[in-house]
Amino acid sequence: MRERTRGQLQGWGAAAALIAAVWVAGNWARVWPVLVAVLAIAMLGGAGWGLWRAHRLEVGRDRQWRAQEEARARELSMTEVDALSWQEFEHYVADLCRRDGCTKVVVSGKSGDLGADVVGYLSDGRKLVVQCKKYAAERSVSSQDMQKFVGTARLEHGAEVALLVTTCRSFTKAALGQAVRQDIVALHRDLLGSWVKGAHLETLIPLNGSGGGTTRRPRA
Repeated sequence: MRERTRGQLQGWGAAAALIAAVWVAGNWARVWPVLVAVLAIAMLGGAGWGLWRAHRLEVGRDRQWRAQEEARARELSMTEVDALSWQEFEHYVADLCRRDGCTKVVVSGKSGDLGADVVGYLSDGRKLVVQCKKYAAERSVSSQDMQKFVGTARLEHGAEVALLVTTCRSFTKAALGQAVRQDIVALHRDLLGSWVKGAHLETLIPLNGSGGGTTRRPRA
C-alpha cells in the first residue's frame, strides 16, 4: 500500500509538473517578467540579509574588542595603583574624591582611625566615609573586614555614604550580604579601575547611598 501510494503521488507530481511546464511554455511572454522579478527580489533579499549579518558580526566584534581594551586599560592603570603603599593608596583615593567634586576631604593616615581612612563630603552635601583595603588582586574582602566597617562608619563617623574600596577582585558572599543589608557601597577592583580611568564617583554610588555599588555598571 505504501509503495502504491508513493507511486501514485509521484505520478500525480509528474503530471502536475508536466502541466505546469506546458502552461509556462504557452504563456511564457507573461511568465518570464514575473520570474525575473521574483529572482531579482530573492537576490536583493539575500544580499541585504548578508550585509545585515556581516554588520551584526562586525558590531559584535567591535563591542568585544572595546570591552577587552577597556579591561586592559583598567589593568594598566591598576598596575600603577598596585605599586602604591597602603598609605599612598589612601591619599590616592582621596585625590580621586577631590577630582570628582568632593569637598573637605581629609585622610586619616594612621592606625586606630576606626575605619575612616578618608572623610569628605559629596557634591550634594552628603558625608562620605571611605575605608581603603590595599589587598592583593587575588584576595577577597572578608565578612570580618566588612563587619568592622559597618560598626563604625555611621555610629562613630556619621557617614551618610559609607564606601569600602579595595584593590582585590572580590568580596566574599557574606561580606556582600552585609554590604547590601547595611547600605555599604562595596567597590571591588574592576569598579575601582573604572573610577581610576575617569568614571565619576557619584555614578558608582546609588542616590540613596545603598550598597548597590558592587553590581552597578559605571558610566565612563
